[in-house]
Amino acid sequence: MNILVTGALGQLGSELRLVAAGAADNYIYTDVAELDITDREAVNAFVASQDVDVIINCAAFTDVDRAEDVPDLAERINAGAVANLAGAMASRGGLLVHISTDYVFGGESFNTPIAEDAAGSPTGVYGLTKLHGEQAILASGCRFVIIRTAWLYSEFGRNFVKTMLRLTSTRPQINVVFDQVGTPTYALDLARAIFKIVDGRLYEGNEGIYHYTNEGVCSWFDFARAIAERSGSACSVQPCHSSEFPSKVRRPAYSVLDKTKIKTTFGVDVPYWTDSLAECLSKIRTETNNISEGK
Repeated sequence: MNILVTGALGQLGSELRLVAAGAADNYIYTDVAELDITDREAVNAFVASQDVDVIINCAAFTDVDRAEDVPDLAERINAGAVANLAGAMASRGGLLVHISTDYVFGGESFNTPIAEDAAGSPTGVYGLTKLHGEQAILASGCRFVIIRTAWLYSEFGRNFVKTMLRLTSTRPQINVVFDQVGTPTYALDLARAIFKIVDGRLYEGNEGIYHYTNEGVCSWFDFARAIAERSGSACSVQPCHSSEFPSKVRRPAYSVLDKTKIKTTFGVDVPYWTDSLAECLSKIRTETNNISEGK
């Protein structure tokens, strides 16, 4: 089976490369330099030439604040490009695995984990365009697995964990919001879940929308403090209100996703967020040491 991974240079795409190494299926990795997924004709031609059976779409416009300034660009990547991928799979009877976000929610006041069938209520352009992407998939008639995730981090690229490591190593004190609650997601764990679903053909008869984050609940303050403590930083991490960091977008105050469906349907193992954080920090530490030693 030929499996196309788009957005392959991002956090999740990079982790998928590691997880799928040695897989029996043929994985094809592309980023914008190899394939512009906003170009429908290019997508159709590539899919046909490579005889693609499954697309795992890791590509997205994820800059939440900048999306407010360039809504057309965000829409083109998060919705238009997704429609192109869905259309390509619909024409071939293939499967689209698409990564969406907790930002499709936010307008409603949830206080219990959010189920997959909850109505979308985005509060900004990013969330709205991601919701439009989901809707484009549903309208296409293709076979699909949509996985909503949240607070993604890894040893690759730019993310909250790496930002906090930098700040807590250079400042005596930082303030982090405590009134936004959710669950961090280690991209490697999500990649493992996706690989299990695709490699085992577990999606057969189980197409639909699913949620995946690590287990547990925390605020951004809790997350930052855990990063500082586990990295041995002496930096004092203090809680603050979101109002102290004015933003163009009102971010979800509570976006804990209910993962019951993905666990029961696919038998996916979901590690606790602090355990996954420890694994990621260990990899970052090893990489840093190797670089400093010239390895």
